[in-house]
Amino acid sequence: MPRLSWKLLTAFVAVTLAGACLHFVHDFFPNPAVGLIAPVNESIWEHLKIIYWPFLAGVLLLCRRGGRDCLGPWLLALLAICGAMLAAGYLYHVTAGGDSVAFDVGLYVLLMGAGFLLAAVFNGPAVRQRTDLLLLLTIALGGAMLLFTFLPPDHVLFTDLSGANTWQVIPY
Repeated sequence: MPRLSWKLLTAFVAVTLAGACLHFVHDFFPNPAVGLIAPVNESIWEHLKIIYWPFLAGVLLLCRRGGRDCLGPWLLALLAICGAMLAAGYLYHVTAGGDSVAFDVGLYVLLMGAGFLLAAVFNGPAVRQRTDLLLLLTIALGGAMLLFTFLPPDHVLFTDLSGANTWQVIPY
């Protein structure tokens, strides 16, 4: 495994801080345009935005000179950490009834770090050959986030979990 470069470390810190700041943007600028990239409520699904958009921006900056071969592993890592965010959020908030901000912040930082590590793990010819498919899946996930911002399905992943003891009122 290659050594951690300053470029990657700086990108990790910038992407992680950008996502953390993005969490509060809609509170300060509540409008539909901001809601497309920032969480509009405390649902598990809306919190994908704090991972997806900053990580994608970081990937595009990191791969701007690497060409098409550079993108595949990063896109697969992005899809993997988004899936992990949904799964962990569901298990913790819905199944276990957890309501800890410390857990949420820790999970967020852990998943961002995992994304940077997974990109190195996934960096192989099999993944690079599937860059087009991974790009389509990444675009589809982004499109779903945009669509579900305005038309969220009636499902627990889209339920606003803000407030005290929300686990008691989660619809099953």
